[in-house]
Order: sequence, then structure tokens, then C-alpha cells
Amino acid sequence: MTTATLKAPARPRAKRGALRGGRGLVGVVLVGVVVLAGLLAPLLAPFSSQEQIPGANLLGASGTHLFGTDEVNRDVFSRVLYGIRIDLFICLVAVPAGALLGGLVGLVASQTGPSDVVAQRAFDVVLAFPPIILGIGIAAVTGVGVLPVVCVVIGAEVPLFGRLVRAATLKVRELPYVDAAESMGASRTWVLRKHVLPNILDSLIVQLALSASGAVFISSAMNFIGIGVRPPEPSLGGVLADAMAQLGANTMYAVGPLAVIVVLVLGFQLIAQALVAARRGEAS
Repeated sequence: MTTATLKAPARPRAKRGALRGGRGLVGVVLVGVVVLAGLLAPLLAPFSSQEQIPGANLLGASGTHLFGTDEVNRDVFSRVLYGIRIDLFICLVAVPAGALLGGLVGLVASQTGPSDVVAQRAFDVVLAFPPIILGIGIAAVTGVGVLPVVCVVIGAEVPLFGRLVRAATLKVRELPYVDAAESMGASRTWVLRKHVLPNILDSLIVQLALSASGAVFISSAMNFIGIGVRPPEPSLGGVLADAMAQLGANTMYAVGPLAVIVVLVLGFQLIAQALVAARRGEAS
């Protein structure tokens, strides 16, 4: 008998159809619309994100200015479209980086007792600080900008993915077919590649969707309090912060960026819920 005959059937994966109907499809559509709007911002935006339009001070919503204009005569709709690009960039860079780094730490931690203790205590320290507090500390060292936002999102994701990968690795390594494979000479690398990674892939995908939702919230919150993207560069949280003092003059100034943030967070949450429901349905 060879190690190939001991390979267990692949663990059930989230159904591909989970995102083709119900809340999964709704989530994909919501996220897709926002992503397309951001990618096509140069084509969809009627004005530049920083163009000051003569005589257009705090105008209300209209056919020319869908979200009105701000206190320095800029088109809010154009700024929201370009702000989407900043937030998506942060999500696409920080979440995968945090997942990769956390996953590697989780794999290393699962191999020996001392490394596991060190990793768990490090995770505890990171989780002890709320993301905003961590962001303030990083911004105090690096200065405000995209960098502290990316660092905070990465820092928030590392413990989540690290503990997920660690727990799944320890669980899979205790299964009989893995013990049998190791007793026949299979290396740890082979076991990780053939058994551990395929079994935790679904969980990682679900966590990625949840983390993307959290990253949008963290990015928007940091930009809202002024420790994120530097003005006059637009960001969803930054535009929303500027709108707070002008609610009486132009309500859509705040409604526009807030609606986009809600749609993005809700979309990622619906995708994650659909994937979780599909996994539970296949496991039952």
C-alpha cells in the first residue's frame, strides 16, 4: 500500500452555486457594482476629484451633481468614485498580506510547542489593542497616509488567519489517514500540501470575505478621524468626515459615501454568510 491509497477524500468545499443565487448573488452584485464604479471612475466621474467648480458651493443633489457639491466647490459624486479606488486598494493589498503572514505564522506555530506559545502570546498582544488605537500609534510614528491604514488592517488580520490555520492544522494532523501517511514516510511538507491546505481552503475563503468587510470598516474609520489618506485625496471615510459639518446645507454630501460604505460591508458579509451556509449544508 502506498501513501496515495491513504489519501482521504477531499473535504467538502463551499458550493460554487452558493454565489449564484440568494444572498450570495446579492452580495456579489453589491460588491461588483461598487468595484466597477471605482475602476471606471475616470469614465463615470463628471469632474476631477479635486476640481473646484466656479459658483458651485454646497449645492444640493441634481442631475449635474448627483451628490451635490462640498464646501470648496468640488463634486461629491466624483470624489466618492475616486475614494472607492483608495479603499479597494487598501483591501486588495492589506487583507491578502495579512492572510499570508498570519497563515505562515499559524503553520509555524503548529509545528512545535515553544513556537506555538510565542505565537499565541503575540496574537493576544495584537488583539488587546482596538484597530483604531493601533492606527493612532502607527500614525504617530509614520505620519498619516495610506501606510498606517494598510499596517493596521494587516495587523488585525494576522491573528485571525494565524489562529484559523493553526487550529485547522492541528486538527487535520490528528486524523488517522494523516498518521498513516506519516508512518509510511510522508514528510511534513507533503502532509501540509496534500492534506492540510486542501482541508482549510474553504475556511480561508470565508475568512477572506469577512476580513474584506472588516477592512472597509477599518479604512473608513481611520480616514474619518483623520489618520488615513491625506487630504485633498478623496476617501470614503474622509468625504464622510468633511460632510458632518455641512449636513444642513447638503444632506447627500454625507449620504453618498455612507451608502457606498454600507453597500461594501453588507456585500462582503452576504458573500461570507452564503459560503458558510453552503459549507454547513454539504457537511450535513
